[in-house]
Amino acid sequence: MARLTEQEQQDIIRFIEADKPLPEKYRFLLFDDKREVELVWNGKTNEVCNIVLPFQTIEQVDEPRAEKPEDTAAQQDLFSTDSRGRQLRGWNNKLIWGDNKLILSSLKNGPLREEIERQGGLKLIYIDPPFDMGADFSMDIEIGDDTFTKKPNILEEIAYRDTWGRGSDSFISMIYERLVLMRDLMHEHGSIYLHCDWRLAGYMRLAMDEIFGKQSFVNEIIWKRTTTKNDYMQGAFNWPRIHETMFYYRKNPQSRPTFNQPFAEYDTEYMKSKYPHVDQNGRRFGLWDVTAPGSGTRGHPRYDLLGVTRFWRYSKEKMDILVAEGRIVQPSSGAVPRYKRYLDEMPGIAVGDVFSDISPANSQADERVDYPTQKPEALLERIVAAGSNEGDLIADFFCGSGTTAAVAEKLNRKWIASDLGKFAVHTTRKRMIGVQRGLKADGKNYRAFEILNLGKYERQHYVGVNPNLREEQRQKQLEEKEAAFLDLILRAYRAERTDGFASFHGKRAGRLVAVGPVNMPVSRLFVEEIILECRKKHITKVDILGFEFEMGLFPNVLDEARGKGIDIAPKYIPADVFDKRAVEKNQVVFHDVSFIEVRPHVKGGSVAVELTDFSVFYSQDSIANAEATLKDKGSRIVVEKGQIVKVSKDKDGIVTRETLTQNWADWIDYWSVDFDFENKREIIRTQNPDTRDWEEAWTGDYIFENEWQSFRTKKDRKLELTSVFHECPAGRRKIAVKVVDIFGNDTMTIAEVTVGAKK
Repeated sequence: MARLTEQEQQDIIRFIEADKPLPEKYRFLLFDDKREVELVWNGKTNEVCNIVLPFQTIEQVDEPRAEKPEDTAAQQDLFSTDSRGRQLRGWNNKLIWGDNKLILSSLKNGPLREEIERQGGLKLIYIDPPFDMGADFSMDIEIGDDTFTKKPNILEEIAYRDTWGRGSDSFISMIYERLVLMRDLMHEHGSIYLHCDWRLAGYMRLAMDEIFGKQSFVNEIIWKRTTTKNDYMQGAFNWPRIHETMFYYRKNPQSRPTFNQPFAEYDTEYMKSKYPHVDQNGRRFGLWDVTAPGSGTRGHPRYDLLGVTRFWRYSKEKMDILVAEGRIVQPSSGAVPRYKRYLDEMPGIAVGDVFSDISPANSQADERVDYPTQKPEALLERIVAAGSNEGDLIADFFCGSGTTAAVAEKLNRKWIASDLGKFAVHTTRKRMIGVQRGLKADGKNYRAFEILNLGKYERQHYVGVNPNLREEQRQKQLEEKEAAFLDLILRAYRAERTDGFASFHGKRAGRLVAVGPVNMPVSRLFVEEIILECRKKHITKVDILGFEFEMGLFPNVLDEARGKGIDIAPKYIPADVFDKRAVEKNQVVFHDVSFIEVRPHVKGGSVAVELTDFSVFYSQDSIANAEATLKDKGSRIVVEKGQIVKVSKDKDGIVTRETLTQNWADWIDYWSVDFDFENKREIIRTQNPDTRDWEEAWTGDYIFENEWQSFRTKKDRKLELTSVFHECPAGRRKIAVKVVDIFGNDTMTIAEVTVGAKK
């Protein structure tokens, strides 16, 4: 550190006493910072999240490898299986819903890190973060021949605000901390590919240089995703944008990451010029001159095969073998002998760092799932095959439509995928079930995958308290934010504030009201604390208000409360609570969670499940607002009280309404059955604060084991409403049915049946 002059010392004291920030020059005078080039943004900090939250297993998906126990094929080479070929042990791939900062921190610092290391460590990461400032989690949903744009929920809006609230500054701040966590989670010889475009590529290169080190930069890959004919309008004022960028880094300069050179097919002109001949079997070949023998090592003669490669040097004995095999051709007496090389023996042209042979997934492609940021499988196949080997563990923490996971499964890699969007997780779930079905049909191995939540959020994460504040300021901000948030929700719900409770915030019409967190889903722990206080204070009627509810939360927790004499009514908080006029006019409607009705069918020793009803109460926009604001010859699709309605206005201003959800089944995108619910307990691992050891504990809930499912795809919109008959041991059992609606929200119900003996 440079010695400060007396004047500089006095200046620093004066700035501190005036409570003003020090000029930038003092940063380098006071601290030993050797960086020559640095990316600086508003809010930059070296602090990295170190929170560890337990992962809760909500669902396990494993397509049975045999429909009947007697048809089970042995797959002991991969993992232990049950009588139907379902995986019992070994690595389960992981699809995680939640904030990837908390996910990465929990993976890095929590008990799952041990399991990752047992699998050989995390060898490859590919990420394609949301670089478009307009990527606000809105989703286009197909409703018959029409398309409805689902607006982001509150949690997604908060995530968007955190990512883009201050423009590039907040985005870089968001991605920087996550990249640090990814680096620390990677295997020592791991690598990462960061996919971006023109918007932030320059910033990302500097950020990755800073995090991984400039010497860890390996390459910049250009993906030419389209041709100019599709973007010709840009040519009027700009060069057409036809490429995207991937930055390829290793963990540190000493790393030796996996790299398997990919090859592409030779083009026609190359084949005609280099392999112009065809033999009697139809094999294309070329001829290369063989030089006169020269001196090799220790005086042995060596023969160079010109035009092949300088490394192809053969001894006389090897040349004699090639002559005997007919691979050396002597055109005429005295002419230079020639080596015959077949085209089908060559790997192809080594692929360079410009990918111009991979097109985006077109609208008719089988892999297309109509997810806005979807990348083609061919692109990920090249990255995954080059950057990892079979059996390696890879990850994508912005998984979107699940392309990385799908490719990893097909290439026999283990995978971890995560996303904050519930619709993204649902899209990936359907896609991976399709992959499992395809591999099963081809007689190939595949692994089960788990859908995970994060649980037990700390209180400060509920309302977004700034962790960089001093403790006193942080506590004050927490109290202020909580009070303002609760007043807003209670006023919109027309409930009055109440005090003296640990879990409740208000009361309305003889029921106590608990308000869930603003930027996290209502969790099982949150509800369990409410039940505990209800029992202590003899409370019997409760409303729980939440923007989002944890996957798999219902109906178990409601049944548990009902068994203790407590009536809990969960309700969704609509986005209208932030509309001051709607609150003042008492127009805000808190809608109930969805519910399912099913009918079990028992036949001998088998049982099937029929889906008989599904009710939703979702609202987005209103018919009245659409009619008032529509222009002539315009139309808009709205959702009002569980009905999707298309409102149209013709050229004469005549308004018509068309209900697009004619049947309750129109709301369902996916449903699945666990024929033996409560068979597998949900176990989490938490750290004992005294011993610092990781301890297992049962949450009191069970894992939904997905044994049968029906869902809509882009090509097949039909939905089966009755499952197959499933053989079960005789006796009483619980069957769980899970439904996911067209917006990606899941609901579950449980039915009890008695199965007779098999005849």
